[in-house]
Amino acid sequence: MKDLAQSLRNIKILISDVDGVMTDSRIWLNANGDWTRAFTVRDGIGIKRLLKAGIPVAIISGGKSNDVQTRMEFLGIEEIHLGIEDKKEVFLNLLDRKKLKPEECAYIGDDLPDLPILNQVAFAATVPEAVDDLHGENIYVTRLHGGQGAVREVCDLIMQHSQYAKGDS
Repeated sequence: MKDLAQSLRNIKILISDVDGVMTDSRIWLNANGDWTRAFTVRDGIGIKRLLKAGIPVAIISGGKSNDVQTRMEFLGIEEIHLGIEDKKEVFLNLLDRKKLKPEECAYIGDDLPDLPILNQVAFAATVPEAVDDLHGENIYVTRLHGGQGAVREVCDLIMQHSQYAKGDS
């Protein structure tokens, strides 16, 4: 991986996948066919710290369900894009609307639909159990697993290194 601090210096937004990153990829189905996931509170605290520091968080996920929508709204995330097949198109639209460049973005994902974005951003991250194609030399692999603090780890790195993070009180 290229220099970690340099990759994070100009980060103005964190964009994240959900399943496999904020969760451990498992989905529980009940008898009615409704599904739910488990999220770690630690990721939520990391996201809230970023938002408080002035760095927005966006979600781009292939899945679409009420539990994800509810969790992201609870965290205060405004850019929630669920049920997305072409993540790159949503990513480019987001950059255009927010007047951002790929080199001002951090992204964390764990599977092939994430690769087109991971290949464009300044800071690309994945989880240890991601598909093999995401374990490249320019992609940071978190110590922590998906659903067990991986997003918090990335949030903390951004807080430490981004010149755009406004303190942490």
